[in-house]
Amino acid sequence: MLVKEILQSATKPVFSFEFFPPKKTADWDKLFHTISELIPFNPSYVSVTYGAGGSTRNRTHDLVTKIQRETGLSVVSHLTCICSGKEEIRQILDEYSKHGIKNVLALRGDLPPGSASYEEATKDFPHAVDLVRFIAENFPDIGIGVAGFPEGHPQTPNRLQEIEYLKVKVDQGADYIVTQLFFDNRDFFDFVGRCTLAGINVPIIPGIMPVTTKKGLIRMSELALGARIPAPLLKRVLEASDDDEVVKIGIEWATMQVNDLIGNHIKGVHFYTLNNAEATRRIFQNIAESTKT
Repeated sequence: MLVKEILQSATKPVFSFEFFPPKKTADWDKLFHTISELIPFNPSYVSVTYGAGGSTRNRTHDLVTKIQRETGLSVVSHLTCICSGKEEIRQILDEYSKHGIKNVLALRGDLPPGSASYEEATKDFPHAVDLVRFIAENFPDIGIGVAGFPEGHPQTPNRLQEIEYLKVKVDQGADYIVTQLFFDNRDFFDFVGRCTLAGINVPIIPGIMPVTTKKGLIRMSELALGARIPAPLLKRVLEASDDDEVVKIGIEWATMQVNDLIGNHIKGVHFYTLNNAEATRRIFQNIAESTKT
């Protein structure tokens, strides 16, 4: 089922989970155990990522088809412009169509180590909008999602221009937007407001990922696409005695975010699971408890 159809027909917020293909073959069974633990929460769809420069693309395609075949879940496969040619993308989408995979997330992608420049690595698809246009023109039955950046795109400091670029992606065929992770819902609502002013009227799905370690929090702030850490969250994490306490703090904070988002009538929530079911499972339990009171 197309994600846009799922979102259009939903009478309450839908939930989706993101996974990444394991580097080691031995970890595949572990990942499917994680997926099996999250299936009882009835995700409307799941997504599977690429590595930098599509470095895990073969594993991604294998995982996408395996999930589709063995779970029956609707699957969204990431596709990137980086190191991708038109014929290669055409072959991938032909293969997906044969396996009943109808959704992709079109991204520019990260530059892999050793690459000289974005220009060299993106000859056929200089920007994500070029990939969106190619898919929409050649595979009209494929649903297309694109990324949004509540705190601003790191390569587009001009936020007005950033939203203009996003609007072009929607005009060229994107069905919905899923955002990078964020920790302050005000950033998300401001982003939605900016999109509305620009005439973007497709669903915008917030991306949530709980903090689970102090090291992970620092890493998030260092990444080019890292999130802004609100002072109250930062204070609690830095004062935590160990990572077990950090996990509790992260789950509590993410639960607060999700409850607030649901209270503001969002279409859905996308969870970045990091291939670990426990934190997401506990967030869902907290949400269920809060709706009873």
